[in-house]
Formats: sequence, structure tokens, C-alpha cells
Amino acid sequence: MRVFHKLDEIPADFGPSLVSVGNFDGVHRAHAHVLGEIVRRGRERGAKAVAVTFEPHPARILRPDSGLKLLTPTAEKTRLLESTGIDALLLLPFGRDLSLMTPRQFAERILKKKLHALEVHEGYNFRFGHKAAGDVETLAHLGKELGFEVRVYPERKLRGEPVSSSHIRKLIADGRVGRARHLLARPFCILGAPGRGRGLGSKYTVPTINLARYEELAPKDGVYVTCTRVGNERFDSVTNVGNRPTFGADSFAIETHLLNFHPIDLEPESEVEICFLDRLRDEIKFPSVEALREQISTDVKKARRYFHLLRLKR
Repeated sequence: MRVFHKLDEIPADFGPSLVSVGNFDGVHRAHAHVLGEIVRRGRERGAKAVAVTFEPHPARILRPDSGLKLLTPTAEKTRLLESTGIDALLLLPFGRDLSLMTPRQFAERILKKKLHALEVHEGYNFRFGHKAAGDVETLAHLGKELGFEVRVYPERKLRGEPVSSSHIRKLIADGRVGRARHLLARPFCILGAPGRGRGLGSKYTVPTINLARYEELAPKDGVYVTCTRVGNERFDSVTNVGNRPTFGADSFAIETHLLNFHPIDLEPESEVEICFLDRLRDEIKFPSVEALREQISTDVKKARRYFHLLRLKR
């Protein structure tokens, strides 16, 4: 997949293309369906399949007080978009110039002139241009004038729930990671580096890893069944998200206990990925460290049973 970070990077002879424009946060089932269609149609028409997205997320510029936390930071979103089979990604810097483009300017300068779009595929609630003045009807009108077709997709639901980034964010914020997994078509994962604290060193003998400070969306405080990747190795795990009140700590941490642990080399630049499979319980303050240890033992037994049943299903 080719990645363009600004319009000037796109070759003059690029295209023709089939395009989908969006934030694609989470690259969930509905996103994957639309992108799969432009890939399929692109192959049929001898055209490139192109996704257009923005960095940073427009809400962070237009509504800086919204406190938006993303399902997928840009690097992870890029990797997930590549996995859909698209040919190119246009990752536009979202600033004043882009935010002031009218719908017509966006369609003329980007869709027609730069990408030579044959078709543009969007969800029913797509908005674009300055102050979100354009909708799918606007896009269809401009398409007729500029020479590209527009395909509009209805709202996608799964078991009565909308497959949307905002709804999935709410599920995760509520700790409903199992439900979010169905809408994403994969577990919700966070990617970071090992943090300071228990488990940091050149050789680990304690099967616990703290994740470095993570600024994007994390599940509601609590204890979860997880799968943790450290470098190229994967471990069944139990992860605590929260402030560790039993120890009187007053700082947020994501701490993972590796179940099938063996000593590993771990450097500060190592990559740690934690994927959330199911929620076990709320984070609570225990009367003693011994009581906490007993509860951890119970959590581990439940997690081991979860993985055992999961492997039987497979």
C-alpha cells in the first residue's frame, strides 16, 4: 500500500481510482465492508482503491474540548487499512486550509484533480467540507457534474447494534470489550511500550508488565482476560486497568500478568500489545495484600478456563 502524506506527493498520472473518505477510527466491520467493495470494484474496473483520512482526527481541531480518545492511533489505523487490500492511503494533515475547503473545492481538488476518481463510496451519514456543509446528496450532485459515481451505504447493524466508531468507543469505555470485539471483527487492542515499575529490566523473572503511559482509549477500570504480545511472543494474560487502590496508588496504570510466562528479554523500545477479550470484574480496594492475592488467584483460574474453552471451540 502506498501512503501519501500530502497532496503534492500524489503523482500527476495517479489513478483512475475508487475512493472512500473517512476517519476510519477502529477500521471496524462497516469500514471493512466499504473498503472491500472499492477493492473489488477497483479490480473490475482496472482502477486503484484509495482511502482518504486525516491526521489529526478533525474533532481534535474543530472541537478541542471534546477529549476524543481514539480506538486506533494513526500507526495502527494505517496497518489495519493496509490489511483491507487497498492500493493507497492519502493521510491528509488536517489544519486550517483543509478545514476551510468547501465541499465543491474538496471534490474538485482532491477527488477529481488529484485522485481521478471514478467512484466515491461513503456511508449514509458522511459529511465533508467547511462546517460539514456537504452530505451524500451534495456529493452525488458534484459527482454528476465532475464525472464520478457515488455509492451510499446504509447504516450497518449487528444484532441490533450500530457498527460505528462512536458506539464502539462507548462500549469500550463501559468495559464491554466482548461486545466491541464483535463489532470490530477482532479484539480491541492497545499498543505501546513497557513502562517503568514491576517488570522493567533487561531480564524478566516476574510475569508482570506495566504498559507505558497510554493517551488513547482504554477500557473502563477493571480486570480483563487478555492476550498480550511482547515483541514476537504471545501470552495468555490477565490485565488490570486502573489505579491499584489496594496499594494506595493514585496513578493510572495498565498492568498485565502473563499466565504462560517464561523469562524474556525486554528493552524499553520493545513493542507491547494488549488485546482485551472479556471483562472479569471491577477494580476494587481490598482490605489486605493477602486478600488481593486470593482474588488474583481466582481471576487467573477464570482466565485459564476462558482460554481452555476458547481453544476447544477452535
